[in-house]
Amino acid sequence: MRKLQVLILFCLFVQAASAQDIHFSQFYMSPLTLNPALTGVMNCNQRISGNYRNQWASVLRSKAFSTYNVSYDARVPVGRYDYMGFGGTVWGDQAGSLNYHTNQITGSFSFSKKMGGYRKKASYLSFGANVGVSQRGIDPQEARWGNQNNGGTFDPSKESGENVFGRDNFTYMDVAAGLLWFSVLDDNNNVFFGGAYDHINRANQSFRSDGTFVPLLSKFTIHGGGEFLIRDRISLLPGIVTLMQGPHMEINGGTSVRFLMGSNRRSTESLQFGMWARLANKTNDTNNAGGGILMDALILSSRFDYQNFSLGFSYDLNVSSLSPASRSNGGFEFALLYKICGPERRSVYCPNF
Repeated sequence: MRKLQVLILFCLFVQAASAQDIHFSQFYMSPLTLNPALTGVMNCNQRISGNYRNQWASVLRSKAFSTYNVSYDARVPVGRYDYMGFGGTVWGDQAGSLNYHTNQITGSFSFSKKMGGYRKKASYLSFGANVGVSQRGIDPQEARWGNQNNGGTFDPSKESGENVFGRDNFTYMDVAAGLLWFSVLDDNNNVFFGGAYDHINRANQSFRSDGTFVPLLSKFTIHGGGEFLIRDRISLLPGIVTLMQGPHMEINGGTSVRFLMGSNRRSTESLQFGMWARLANKTNDTNNAGGGILMDALILSSRFDYQNFSLGFSYDLNVSSLSPASRSNGGFEFALLYKICGPERRSVYCPNF
């Protein structure tokens, strides 16, 4: 078991050294990290959201992945029908024995143009972009090397002589852009599709100081979904989110069921339960030479909406080949969202993400 933990830590660190993006299962409870075109896309004036995720604690114990995110965005009417959105995000991620961590602060902007429709039924096209400053680092003092092995135990008094890190902390810029199209059919039916292009500038991620260049691989996100009323005060919310970054691909697809709890269909009180499946591709390495697709996890989620508050909880149930070590445990995630609304004489603007 100890050897397995060491192997997992090593693999996770190697993967993160080339490209690591924060990952939330409740995608639309963290809209600005999914697609900058979602900035300001809401049916209120301002929005505050917070997320926390902990993953692989059953295997990595105190060295598990721990991720947090806090964001704020607002919308501003432009002309008679259009909108602009402004926002900012602060997030952090830490994992592994070397305390591998990333912290980022990002500013976002969007513009939504009405493409057609009228007061109760309209479609929009939104363009968004963000620019961020990131700080990434490790703690090389926590590294353990082969020549510090003393008969099967770790001897910190021995000099490692293996410090390969030329720099253990660096800062870089990060740029992303995105598009979103959505159509509101009525108060309880809508559809949307979007795409984002992250890490446009492919910043250097190398921990070496000898000129070695390791780019942060660009990531492409394609997502879509909607809400469809299937019977009185019961809606289906199907969705799919596909992530492609370098040789890696991940597909998340599923649906939630929303139960309206108020006295009418326009109630702001609702309860959701959902299940998604996460699929990933096998890379062409020595362990998975044949490639192919594997099932990584089942995502069980719930969400409660009350007036301007939304509270979400999800759990990733691991079903991959790592499940014997993790005992099928994956990661839990909390999300909290609050909207600040005011007088609005315009029509319904967008889906209720």
